[in-house]
Amino acid sequence: MKGRDPMELDEEFMPEIYTLEDEEGNSLTFELLDTLELDDERYFALMPYFESAEEMIDDDGELVILKEEIVDGESMMASIDDDEEYDRVGAIMLERISKLFDDEDEEEE
Repeated sequence: MKGRDPMELDEEFMPEIYTLEDEEGNSLTFELLDTLELDDERYFALMPYFESAEEMIDDDGELVILKEEIVDGESMMASIDDDEEYDRVGAIMLERISKLFDDEDEEEE
């Protein structure tokens, strides 16, 4: 039986990592957790991404919800300025992510 080359990582297990610039010009790294198409808009649920376990433990784990905007023909992630829209999309994303992790827990049992 031939083993799998450990250097060949399954793309299914590779996180999608994005480095975004905040309004003050700081670069922040995030892992994409989910995307949502709603009312002809595209939304992204992201969590801060850290290289080390210590950094991850120190973080508050805040979920970040961004919206796709097209600027000069290019897709960009942008803040959601409307509080009602943010709350509505955030609630849907939290429910989807909770279900995703609940499903993973059930598979492990």
